[in-house]
Amino acid sequence: MKNYTFILILLLATTACASAEKPEDYSDDAIRTLLPFDAIPAITDPQFVSASAARLDADAPVIGVTLNGESHAYSLYLLNGHEIVNDVVGGQNIATTW
Repeated sequence: MKNYTFILILLLATTACASAEKPEDYSDDAIRTLLPFDAIPAITDPQFVSASAARLDADAPVIGVTLNGESHAYSLYLLNGHEIVNDVVGGQNIATTW
């Protein structure tokens, strides 16, 4: 019984100490920018090849967009370095982001 009482007291004391701590205030932290503005260029005039000529693995990740019967696929490997593609698909202006 002594062991259970000791564990209960320890548990209650730990809970009381944890609830008494003040949360951190990060409101005055400065925003640090690692890259300058426009350091990652968008793809603004994408060029497309057929799926067989794309030289991607069959399970390579892509973002696919189909609008008004027209389809485009954007390789995530390529988007890792650009993060955005401005394009026209099916007569609609789109921005694909990653």
